[in-house]
Amino acid sequence: MTLDSSPKAAVAPASRRWRWAWWLLAYASLGLGIVGIALPGLPTVPFVLLSAFAAARGSQRLHTWLLGHRRFGPMIRDWQEQGAVSRRSKWLATVSMAFCAVVMFLTAPKLWMAATGTATMTLVALWLWRRPEPRRA
Repeated sequence: MTLDSSPKAAVAPASRRWRWAWWLLAYASLGLGIVGIALPGLPTVPFVLLSAFAAARGSQRLHTWLLGHRRFGPMIRDWQEQGAVSRRSKWLATVSMAFCAVVMFLTAPKLWMAATGTATMTLVALWLWRRPEPRRA
């Protein structure tokens, strides 16, 4: 799996020398993704996808577990096979980012800080909505 727009690219296992770094990135990303389930503003999906990307290179056991997971597996497989994101995930991400934008405008000490964060989230949302939706058999 790759994080770019060519999800079907083959995954080459990492050299033994770098395997520990991929392993660490995989578990750290998964941890952040799990925290993101409960913490508004911390995204879950990108961290889970990054975890799968890194696990494919550093921990085959974690990669297999992620692909077989009831919640994470379909999302990862959709991305790997089609570069696709479900409509539900797109809506959840968009609503979450909109909520965070409101919070930023209410709490940021300077208007430009909230505007910068909101502009970044807007670009991410535009990119996300341009991704295809999964084709189901």
